[in-house]
Amino acid sequence: MASQPLPKLKTVRRSRFAMRWYSWLLLVAAAVYGLAFAMHWDDRGVLWVLERFESPTEKKESVWLPDYRVVIDAKQLPGMEKDEASDLSYNPQTKTLFSVMGKNPFLVELSLQGDVLRKMPLVGWSNPEGLTVMENGLLAIVDEREHLLSIVRIDADTRELKRDDYPKYDLGPSKDQNKAFEAIAWDPRNEQLLLGEERPPALFTWKSDGSQILKGDKQKLFSDELDIRNLSALAIDSRTGHTLVLSADSHLLLELDEKGEQVSFMTLLGGFNGLKSTIPRAEGVTMDDSGTLYMVSEPNLFYRFEKQK
Repeated sequence: MASQPLPKLKTVRRSRFAMRWYSWLLLVAAAVYGLAFAMHWDDRGVLWVLERFESPTEKKESVWLPDYRVVIDAKQLPGMEKDEASDLSYNPQTKTLFSVMGKNPFLVELSLQGDVLRKMPLVGWSNPEGLTVMENGLLAIVDEREHLLSIVRIDADTRELKRDDYPKYDLGPSKDQNKAFEAIAWDPRNEQLLLGEERPPALFTWKSDGSQILKGDKQKLFSDELDIRNLSALAIDSRTGHTLVLSADSHLLLELDEKGEQVSFMTLLGGFNGLKSTIPRAEGVTMDDSGTLYMVSEPNLFYRFEKQK
């Protein structure tokens, strides 16, 4: 009787199946590695380990983002579904928040609960992406598309702002003109504005006495701590002097100390820090003088985080 080739055929089929399974695993592993590399999970892992060794004193002297939990989660700002909230800043004089809308340029004042108090059209702006409250009723607004910084003045009676009425400063060219200056924060301790380029992430300072007049030119801060995919917004904690760096693409909020070194971080994914769902695109962050944290996300979502005692 002739020999049957079935056993060899089964072996070949098993081998092909094993190869396909192995190839699939390699693809999955490559995808996971690529995502981890893009999101800087390796760096986050190192920082997470280092956080475990921070002393209670060191934690107390920092913002310490791991202790924050969301108390207002994805509240919708009414009537702003198509406006794209782009930044957020706290005003210690009025105890309110100011947010800038980039798609349809206007400034909005919010309560600390995310209620809309007033809306002010921004006439002459093309794509306002960043703002910060300075002093004496002054706000600095960055137009990313036109690479301009304007310093405006508002009060309780302001209902509209015209860019030509206020001083303007040219921010100059960026490596990627479409991903240019997007973030700004007032640093009263060092009497300067802190500016952030979106991609590749970079920080600059520009000296100011808190008036509408800036001194000299902006200066680049060289830092290897900005291991994020993009830079969306900046904020300065008035209590510690530490900087908060927000990245929409990395779904991450970083805390840097006064030397520019990473101290702590918050992941903006669903399930972390009390969030029910991932913050879609976090574009603005600020902190009030008691340490409460606020964020806005495109298109019109508002978040409030409080530190757990």
